[in-house]
Amino acid sequence: MSEDSKSRLRRLLGDEGLSKLSASYVAVIGLGGVGSACAEALVRGGVGRFLFVDKDRVEPSNINRQVIAFISTVGQRKVDVMRNMAADINPKAQVQVLDAFVLEENIAELLEPFGHPDYIVDAVDTLTAKAAIAQYANSREIPLISSMGMANRSDPTKLVFADLFETKGCPFCREMRKIARDRGVRNMQVLYSTEKPAKVKPQEGAPRRERTELGTHSYMPPIAGQMMAGYVIQECIRTESPNPCTLS
Repeated sequence: MSEDSKSRLRRLLGDEGLSKLSASYVAVIGLGGVGSACAEALVRGGVGRFLFVDKDRVEPSNINRQVIAFISTVGQRKVDVMRNMAADINPKAQVQVLDAFVLEENIAELLEPFGHPDYIVDAVDTLTAKAAIAQYANSREIPLISSMGMANRSDPTKLVFADLFETKGCPFCREMRKIARDRGVRNMQVLYSTEKPAKVKPQEGAPRRERTELGTHSYMPPIAGQMMAGYVIQECIRTESPNPCTLS
């Protein structure tokens, strides 16, 4: 019997499960170490429709942890590299991209034209952008999974899914909870690390925006992204009927 790219999935999920995933629409906001790994796993995992959102271009410093980062892709828009990778994995996947920063003041304007996804993956870096994404998802009843800080962590076994307001021991989550409460965010499912972050001294003379006090292992962000993809895939399979909206 000849096999195709979905043969191994079909053994686990059957045709019904594959059909649900193929009809599911996921927006991945942020294509860094977490987001790019999550997007790749979702494409390989059978999800059929995507919106990829990121404003950045691939930089040399991305190569240690981002699945879209190679010597050959440095300087290219992340959304373009991710779209090309998705097409190379599954040519039938419907992919749209948005080369933009998601901010509190523009999120609805940016995302509304693309319809309402079945799931939103938040893999952006900034707290205010995360809060804006959570507000948007809550107001439209779109399920959301959000990554918290992976920098300065080393132990992937300490990664845990939880409601933001039940997280413990994570400085990033603590700051996120304050902003979420101020913005009236009701609930926010997150993936965070219970590991105490390592202390890294900033490089002397480096601009503050470079955040040289943040170090990252090659494996931590991709593992987090893979875990989030697994979370989303399981949720999409459980859904009775995928969101009927179509990509424009």
